[in-house]
Amino acid sequence: MDYILTILPSLLEGTKITVLVFFMTLVFSIPLGLPLALGSDSRIWPVRWLCRLYVFIFRGTPLMLQIFFIYFMLPIYFNIRLDALPAAIITFIMNYAAYLSEIYRGGIGSIERGQYEAATCLGLSRAQTMFGIIIPQTVKRVLPAITNEMITLVKDTALVSVIGVADLMKNSRGAVNRDSSTIAFLIAAVIYLILNFVLTKYSYHLETRFSRHETRAD
Repeated sequence: MDYILTILPSLLEGTKITVLVFFMTLVFSIPLGLPLALGSDSRIWPVRWLCRLYVFIFRGTPLMLQIFFIYFMLPIYFNIRLDALPAAIITFIMNYAAYLSEIYRGGIGSIERGQYEAATCLGLSRAQTMFGIIIPQTVKRVLPAITNEMITLVKDTALVSVIGVADLMKNSRGAVNRDSSTIAFLIAAVIYLILNFVLTKYSYHLETRFSRHETRAD
């Protein structure tokens, strides 16, 4: 118990970085994914091509490789230097925006075609139809898939340690290497489980809330 109390402050400091990476990715990737989704189905072919190319690149390459590119290769080829933590956060935002855009596209595509036709009969523009009718319904349908992505994100944050960010994984690995004890890994596993438990419960609350509003609307 004394040993756990000794290493716990370092692990909690690492947890703060883990939560920060998660939170920043969540805040920016969720809205960024929507224009990518809409752009991927745009009638303007250069916009459609660029959005789909972006999604293809970030979904088709490993997240760790993307972190290496942003942190190590940008300074070499483009003379853009970022500290480790901002580089990791930017990479996560760009990566998860690509995945979320495909989730949004699937949700938008699941809306019945008749609703588009009804909106046209009412004289609504394409933008009014999308943002006033389609997207509000899409939110409820894609929420479970977004929840799964966010649970994956909590675990993926461990990758930031590969460029020296002092997150939960790096600090626990440091304690294991220093003390030749795996207790730090066990504590880290418990912390990750707690974070995902809280996230799952909150997501369930959101799903229930949206379902209640949908029922009332019906």
